[in-house]
Amino acid sequence: MSDTTLDGPVLAADGTPLKQSLNKALRKQKIRALVLIAPLLLFVLVTFVAPIGSMLMRSVQNTAGTDYIPDLIPNVVAAIQDWDPKSGEAPPEAVYRAMAIDMAAAFENKTHTQLGRRFNYEAPGFSSLFRKSGRPASRWDIETDGPFKEKFLDIDKDWGNVEYWAAIKSNSGYYTSSYFLAAFDAQRGIDGISMKDPDQRIYQKLMLRTLGLSLLITFCTLALGYPVAWLLADLPLRTSNLLLILVLLPFWTSLLVRTSAWKILLQEQGVINNFWIALGFTERLSLINNQLGVIIAMTHILLPFMILPLYSVMKTIPPTYLRAAKSLGASNWTAFWRVYFPQTTAGIGAGALLVFILAVGYFITPELVGGADGTFISNRIYFQFAVSGNWGLAAALGTLMLVVVLILYYVYDKLVGVDNVKLG
Repeated sequence: MSDTTLDGPVLAADGTPLKQSLNKALRKQKIRALVLIAPLLLFVLVTFVAPIGSMLMRSVQNTAGTDYIPDLIPNVVAAIQDWDPKSGEAPPEAVYRAMAIDMAAAFENKTHTQLGRRFNYEAPGFSSLFRKSGRPASRWDIETDGPFKEKFLDIDKDWGNVEYWAAIKSNSGYYTSSYFLAAFDAQRGIDGISMKDPDQRIYQKLMLRTLGLSLLITFCTLALGYPVAWLLADLPLRTSNLLLILVLLPFWTSLLVRTSAWKILLQEQGVINNFWIALGFTERLSLINNQLGVIIAMTHILLPFMILPLYSVMKTIPPTYLRAAKSLGASNWTAFWRVYFPQTTAGIGAGALLVFILAVGYFITPELVGGADGTFISNRIYFQFAVSGNWGLAAALGTLMLVVVLILYYVYDKLVGVDNVKLG
């Protein structure tokens, strides 16, 4: 539609062309909307996007402490490039001389222990090797002392280990794939990349265990939460609101307190086992420090997250639908399965997605009641971050877990459709 007439352009009340006035008003609305969401956008960037970006960078950055490896051993990085680990022989004298120069500088700057700790992730033994070699190397005269290969071998025979030098060469850049290889239970050797022995592939087992138990916990919450949500939706409003308070009550209690309570209930001398013995049984149940304990505790803790989406959807379904189906000759089961249940799939999808994602990232509950057989990948991430100090591997594991969840989310969207997920 044109903004002109036979007599000229259509004007607004203030005398400006109508099209120009509309564009100006629309632009003001967009600016106003942007200003309103700016605090939320900034909050998301600072608390969500920035940490994820930092995690992605840490998973590939080749650092020791706060410094990059090439900046800590620049002479070694330059000298070792012409050496081929597949030759089966230790590097030439020039590489050992470069290591003597860089080791002396690292000892003076007190970074040689950080270097040892970093390379110890690649091959155990590096930490002690760098620690014992720092002080002797700082006393050598680069111009007159030598040969340095013999001096290093006099400190420790491992300085002649080809695999050690191969690890240094393969991790001499500013960025490395070693952390992601370790997260996949792979390793880089002289002959290239290979998988670790089956009994050493701990992260694959932890990943499968985390996903498997999370799916099982999601199913358990659905099996327990669906009847409860149906009852709440079917009861009079006053009664359902009173019972809903009982569903929300766990949110007012600390997660640590709830998990500790389950630890007391499930232990061998706990309430449940004592009641079991009182019933006449002779053997106590093994309910803690295993996967069963994790399933029981996490199902209870995450149950409200399944009930609330289901309840909010069921509350919107008119009860007349079931009565109409029964009046047309349908049995109770047919009326439920053919009429009622399809209308609750949106709540099932919302609850299942919420519970599964929360379960995958749980840490406290598996740590306290899981034992060695019930720990999740999140517990290992914490160990690498807080205990081992291997931030790179922790970031790689976190990134891998994020990718797995996004892939499952994509599959869920294709099979179910995120647009069909509703909260009522």
